Amino acid sequence: MLNGLSAVEIALLMTAGVLLDALLGEARRWHPLVGFGRLAALIEKTLNRRGGYAHGVLGWLLAVAPLTWLAWLAAGAAGDGGDGGYAGYAVHAVLLYFCIGLRSLREHNVPIADALARGDLPQARWLTSRIVSRDTRDAGEADLAKASTESLLENGNDAVFGTLFWFAVAGGPGAILFRLANTLDAMWGYRNARYLRYGWAAARIDDVLNLIPARLTALSYVLLTPTLTGKRRAWHCWRTQAPAWSSPNAGPVMSSGAGALGLSLGGAAVYDGEVEQRPPLGIGQPAATADIVRAWRLVRNTTALWLGLAWLAGLGAHYA
Repeated sequence: MLNGLSAVEIALLMTAGVLLDALLGEARRWHPLVGFGRLAALIEKTLNRRGGYAHGVLGWLLAVAPLTWLAWLAAGAAGDGGDGGYAGYAVHAVLLYFCIGLRSLREHNVPIADALARGDLPQARWLTSRIVSRDTRDAGEADLAKASTESLLENGNDAVFGTLFWFAVAGGPGAILFRLANTLDAMWGYRNARYLRYGWAAARIDDVLNLIPARLTALSYVLLTPTLTGKRRAWHCWRTQAPAWSSPNAGPVMSSGAGALGLSLGGAAVYDGEVEQRPPLGIGQPAATADIVRAWRLVRNTTALWLGLAWLAGLGAHYA
């Protein structure tokens, strides 16, 4: 392993990071990713004057490489877990905690369902506007439920499963690398005049890092569908709908998740005052308020599945 950890240690530290997230949630002040976002904005403001590809590559390296290297040094200085030193284990677990966002997914989305259940559309619109880039000012219940459900399915991969995958590969530094790259894609990966060239590297690197995790996430959504009919539907949606989606990794995740939930997602959404017709996702009824909680449970159950598989792999390797 690139992380120098045994399979059992990986499972143990994965569980520790997820439990820390469940107990503590996001840091309310001085969150590292917030500070990173400010650093990335400063780098972009300095370098993105001509919008060149090379400037985007340089910006990505300046933002990601030093912090990943520092995480690697910290893990190594603390013992990297290899000599039985608890400090090394703690560094890996804390780095994973800072990167994972399972609890935040619940805290940002379940309140939307609660507001909709109360009939409080203004509150639901405001809460939804905090997690999606589409316009929510005139959105109805179905629009808000769809936006929240789609966000949960996609960010289950970005905020949880991709992070866990790269932690398994390279420990805490791997989780840091993935989350910083994913954050830069969210900040720079737009296809507009400002970011078309400068953000190209950030978007492509995130695509590469997400290539395997996204498909493992899509497969997990298929496996966790309770009925054989549902599994076939999720698999069919993944194979037939994902290629039409603009993102090579969001397509498999969202189409599989929509099929697993038996929902019809995608379609019309309003961005900057313009209605954008997106490819369809899933098969079934339009999303409703209760489906937000169903999507959250799918993400939560997938996390439990991944932890369970990590423990099976770890114990299997230990006793082999």
